[in-house]
Amino acid sequence: MSITPTTPTTLPAWLALLESRHAEVHIDMGLERVRAVKERLSLAFACPVIMVAGTNGKGSTCAMLEAILLRAGYRVGLYIKPHFLDFNERARVNGELASDEALVASFDAVEEKRGDIDLTYFEFTTLAIMHLLSRSKVDVAILEVGLGGRLDAVNVIDADVAIVTSVDIDHTDYLGDTREKIGFEKAGIFRPGKAAICSDPVPPASLVAHAEAIGADLWLLGRDFNYSGDKQQWNYGGREQRRNSLAYPSLRGANQLLNASAALAALEVLRLELPVGAQDIRTGLVVVELPGRFQVLPGRPTVILDVAHNPHAAAALAQNLGNMGFHPYTYAVFGVMQDKDIDGVIAPMAQYVDHWCAADLPSPRSASAASLVERLGQLPLGDAKPGERTVAGFADPAAAFANAMSRAGENDRIVVFGSFYTVAGVMAARKTSLH
Repeated sequence: MSITPTTPTTLPAWLALLESRHAEVHIDMGLERVRAVKERLSLAFACPVIMVAGTNGKGSTCAMLEAILLRAGYRVGLYIKPHFLDFNERARVNGELASDEALVASFDAVEEKRGDIDLTYFEFTTLAIMHLLSRSKVDVAILEVGLGGRLDAVNVIDADVAIVTSVDIDHTDYLGDTREKIGFEKAGIFRPGKAAICSDPVPPASLVAHAEAIGADLWLLGRDFNYSGDKQQWNYGGREQRRNSLAYPSLRGANQLLNASAALAALEVLRLELPVGAQDIRTGLVVVELPGRFQVLPGRPTVILDVAHNPHAAAALAQNLGNMGFHPYTYAVFGVMQDKDIDGVIAPMAQYVDHWCAADLPSPRSASAASLVERLGQLPLGDAKPGERTVAGFADPAAAFANAMSRAGENDRIVVFGSFYTVAGVMAARKTSLH
């Protein structure tokens, strides 16, 4: 593929071009092409790099690290994905979204250096954002891995600290259909002699074996670091550091202490390069925000946004709903990709949802609302009376959400979950209605 004679001058035009190219690109899964372009770009970081992979909890761990390090006065670069409303959400420098101009300049740089090398949308944008961060004079770069780890475009960079948050069954087409296979893929971000942190309470043997085989410095939850707590506060204990009387993270949910512990283990590893005070940690954990992860919106009825799209995340969401206190009725706005374990996502949620609003999503990979209605209609009714359990299908998440809002009482709750598209669709609809 030759270089386009005139490259786009705006971010939307660039993204449209990359999406159109992506449809034509059928390429091997290896990193050779990405690595070649990285070398041509002379892409390297002059600061510590923290890389975060995992089935669930990646985004939360990245957000906590960013919040704490910003409080400590460091200039932080963050690559996080996917985005909900604006592509710029994927790149943050010093807590601010990257500008269109900065992104376009990095897209231009990748386009100039790739020559005749084909790149997918994800590979191209990953290289561009890493290029942007590497030139932004940051003190630390935090890079979230997309799928897996070993073959993810981010993995052309060598991390100083690599974190794997959790390992569960997801993306089986690419990563394998067992935790052992998936654990091996995630462990691909580990490097010889560098810290490799795993906050999964039951790490796959394949992950441990790979870390040991390459000579990584493996930190395991329960062995090298741990946490304890009561209702008011919690404590972190590492190999050489203790952090006591910490506030609970403002990110709500059952697994956030696992994610916070991994973040503090990473900061313990980097304590000489990036010293962080106890108050920075306390404040960082209190102010951290991350859209779409058990995000409870202000107002009534209660609205919860959660991108839970695999059984592990849905089980955590269900547990969080169970801890919320009484709501007469729960409405679910639900849309999901066809290749997910849909029954495994629905199962833990079924006991909490009275009214299902299934939505079509703007992706060819998505499960149709009609097919979801059929599945949901087969759920046992339990002791519900006629009309107390309903299932309906809608053309998009906005329509499903509007229906739920029109029916819900002020003491009820609406949980929007499944794909990022589901949550993004509702976020966009709410933004439009607020203006």
